[in-house]
Amino acid sequence: MLRKFQAIKGRKIRFALVGCGRISANHIASIEAHQDSCELVAACDIDASNLAKVVDKTKAKGYTYLSDMLDAGGFDAVILTTPSGLHPMQTIECAEAGFHVITEKPMATRWSDGVEMVKACDKAGVRLFVVKQNRRNATIQLLKKAIDDGRFGRIYNVACNVFWTRPQEYYDTAAWRGTWEFDGGAFMNQASHYVDLLDWLVGPVESVQSYIATQARNIDVEDSGVLALKWRNGALGTMNVSMLTYPKNLEGSITILGEKGTVRVGGLAVNEILVWDFADKSPEDEKIKNANYDTTSVYGFGHPIYYENVIKSLQGHEEPHTDGREGLKSLELLIAIYLSARDGKKISLPLDY
Repeated sequence: MLRKFQAIKGRKIRFALVGCGRISANHIASIEAHQDSCELVAACDIDASNLAKVVDKTKAKGYTYLSDMLDAGGFDAVILTTPSGLHPMQTIECAEAGFHVITEKPMATRWSDGVEMVKACDKAGVRLFVVKQNRRNATIQLLKKAIDDGRFGRIYNVACNVFWTRPQEYYDTAAWRGTWEFDGGAFMNQASHYVDLLDWLVGPVESVQSYIATQARNIDVEDSGVLALKWRNGALGTMNVSMLTYPKNLEGSITILGEKGTVRVGGLAVNEILVWDFADKSPEDEKIKNANYDTTSVYGFGHPIYYENVIKSLQGHEEPHTDGREGLKSLELLIAIYLSARDGKKISLPLDY
């Protein structure tokens, strides 16, 4: 029998952070942005230096091991910013200990692991949130509304490019980087949010055909890849991904061509609306002037907005925007991409497991 979710009322939400590396700063800043309704009370990392920096900044209680932190308790939800391959094991451990889980992308590197994460949280009666902060960007929100309002008419073609750079030094900073088990390659790791947008914006994918390659980096996984897609609504599309762009990150973009509209959202990380043309005008068109924003980070600024929904969901005021089941949609598409590249054939969705 599944346990019923219990909303947190009358006090701040208490978070614990596992993984004090690169992306953790975005989560810490998001909690600080909502300090009236939440706080970070615990942090965990096997790297003593990274842990010390977070403890010093936040005054959270520090732990070297997740098991010790879970035994101590005193928090409501655990944030996982650890290597992707650790997410399933850690999610299940946290759920079985009775804590909600917020996990960074991708939720897992294997389909079966993602399914087990959802099952474990269901059984324990806890929430599972999968971070998809790019969905919350102002530019993408306007694009999503235009699609949902039917302004494109029939969507004909979609093109997505992720042209960034990850030098060898990036992969050499940690042994888990660039491995199949813990990291995944350019699609699974760096371009994961863009793969998510293909499904979330345009709709369910019917089939994919992909090629991946390790062209320059000394890693197990791909540093480059190309993808052809067909959606169930008849749209066709492509995705090009490279972590070898010289000399720096160049572009994260999505272009949609429709019967009655054309939109291109580009910039470093879908932060600029470059083309916005529709046959029928709308008051929404005026909003594009204020939607663009400057960014030097490929992460964008969606984390604080994402946390607003996490907090309200834990308080019982909203439903999660991207729960475990929503996270499985992009994970399934990612797995299909890798199956196609491995076997050299078209892969149809949903996957037959």
